[in-house]
Amino acid sequence: MVQRWLSGSATLIPNMRAAAILGLGCSPKDLKPFQAVDDQLQKIEWRMGMPAAADEADVILLFGGDGTVHRHLGLLVGLGLPVLVVPAGSGNDFARALGLGSVRDSLTAWKKFCGGSNNVCELDLGVISPAASASINRADETPAQRSRYFACVAGVGLDAEVARRANQLPRWLRGHGGYALSLAPTIFSFAPLPMKILTATETETTDWITKSDQPTLLAAFANTPIYGGGMKIAPKAKMDDGLLDVCIVGGVDPFKLFCMFPTVYYGRHLGIREVSYFHAPRVRVETEHAIDVYADGEYVCQTPVEIGVQRAALMVVMP
Repeated sequence: MVQRWLSGSATLIPNMRAAAILGLGCSPKDLKPFQAVDDQLQKIEWRMGMPAAADEADVILLFGGDGTVHRHLGLLVGLGLPVLVVPAGSGNDFARALGLGSVRDSLTAWKKFCGGSNNVCELDLGVISPAASASINRADETPAQRSRYFACVAGVGLDAEVARRANQLPRWLRGHGGYALSLAPTIFSFAPLPMKILTATETETTDWITKSDQPTLLAAFANTPIYGGGMKIAPKAKMDDGLLDVCIVGGVDPFKLFCMFPTVYYGRHLGIREVSYFHAPRVRVETEHAIDVYADGEYVCQTPVEIGVQRAALMVVMP
């Protein structure tokens, strides 16, 4: 069970202030159904854009997909305000993981929130930090400045290449199976890469244990069960357990991988011999040559990297 932000009896927030962030392709007309709640429950003071400080708003409505959520995570964590995600992007896996599969679901959750329901939860976020030897390293940056949050899944190997190709598709096509369309041809041209994945038994320890050291097609580090438009890459993942779910696909024949691909939508790939799956609070990824790391469908940095979890990092309005 996720941890509730509020407890006790339902309470209305007097003189509530709401901030609306509109992602790519969204407009003020998308906000109107949520503003209509004003007359039904209570008067709300609205503002557009990200608040500069936590005392400028009581809740944030974020209209967009996974990319929009990803780009704003750092500021949202810093503000510490409840966030309602309204799925309006080409990829909406984070909203789907929250049970917000449509704008109507978000509107229902919004009405509950405005009515005083205790429907705000604290969820974990993944954190990616380039390791000391990464080419992105700069002397004038601290590790904290270089770290990036992610909401759903970070990936290297085939996953990152598919995300790169999908991002080059027209937006309307990305929203209608763009990841799957990019995956099919990539399977037959992508070769396994030498990759070492190490785990730390505790979040603060510097002692690393090698968990995988083999040619690897794909390594996914999940905070949510789904990514890529609904694929259950990590069907056992929970957003409040302080752990990453790690899925590694070793060297697989391209034709077998192509046949395996549909099973990922149902989480049935875990029974395949070349697939390993485990939990860890923190991992380190090393490769012979620097390769791209993507998270929530967005480019983050290159290997080597450390990936961990920040517990209860984000407050979200739930259905």
